[in-house]
Amino acid sequence: MGSIKPPLALTAGDPSGIGPEIAIAAWLRRTENTVPPFYLLSDPASVAACARRLGLDIPIVETMPEESAERYPEGLPIVPLAARFVDAPGRPDKANAQGIIEAIDRAVSDVMSGLASAVVTCPIAKKPLYDAGFRFPGHTEYLAYLSATKTGAKATAVMMLAGPDLRAVPVTIHIALADVPASLTLEAIVETALITARDLKARFGIPNPRLAVSGLNPHAGEGGAMGVEEITVIRPAIEALRSQGVDAVGPLPADTMFHPRARERYDAAICMYHDQALIPAKALAFDETVNVTLGLPFIRTSPDHGTAFDIAGKGIARPDSLIAALKLARHLADNESKA
Repeated sequence: MGSIKPPLALTAGDPSGIGPEIAIAAWLRRTENTVPPFYLLSDPASVAACARRLGLDIPIVETMPEESAERYPEGLPIVPLAARFVDAPGRPDKANAQGIIEAIDRAVSDVMSGLASAVVTCPIAKKPLYDAGFRFPGHTEYLAYLSATKTGAKATAVMMLAGPDLRAVPVTIHIALADVPASLTLEAIVETALITARDLKARFGIPNPRLAVSGLNPHAGEGGAMGVEEITVIRPAIEALRSQGVDAVGPLPADTMFHPRARERYDAAICMYHDQALIPAKALAFDETVNVTLGLPFIRTSPDHGTAFDIAGKGIARPDSLIAALKLARHLADNESKA
């Protein structure tokens, strides 16, 4: 490959969703959007069927990871999976679970062996995987498991939504809102913030990251009048972070953290629960925001949306968030190689 950088490994996602369409669209826009070289881990026949359904006559190049960057200009590079996909847009099928999981496994192996620079994942749906016996809550937890399996070291995966105007990180993620106060611990806040600060330095190229930490309650508890978590948990966590050299401020009222002047004062917002982080991130830049997994020994990004079964196969899915995920993965990998 000479001086060519290792490409990005793009997983197939759920083939019944919009993953194949946005992968094709990203490759078609490779020149006008300067999309970095990637290869798609998928079933070539399924991708070809998707292209025909969309009325697109695109060249498909079956290749190996180490040859894909050189062949990227001539056709959509696909590294074939051993599994085959059921071609049924909009109708998820547990028969596709084997290939969905195989693509993730192989992408991680490729990155950790140096054949790829980063993992970029097309969206998956949990139910078909659960129906097939998949025992992990989702992508992030499975990636952490693969990391631990391959390195022998436990990895704590942290979700970041990164857009052009905001980076937001939730401490608690896919749990009921009623369960958040009990799950919100000093240790969880500190670990999340330390991982965020470390990756902002190593991968985002920010020498001295500034973290803004939200409160949990309205008005950040207003001195205990609207809740005490800010006093008993969040403020002590911020003090612990400062004692370790992290530039962290808060707890801040979430309703005043995300306007333009406030965002100028920090590099990432540490939020207490899922919607507190994701609503402002997606409201500010839905089509350009990227889901980044921090805390892993490899880079992983993905679009900030799901499988969109309702529009799969209709040719109206926008590839903007996937293109942003590919570009950010390339940027993070380049920064990490310089560190």
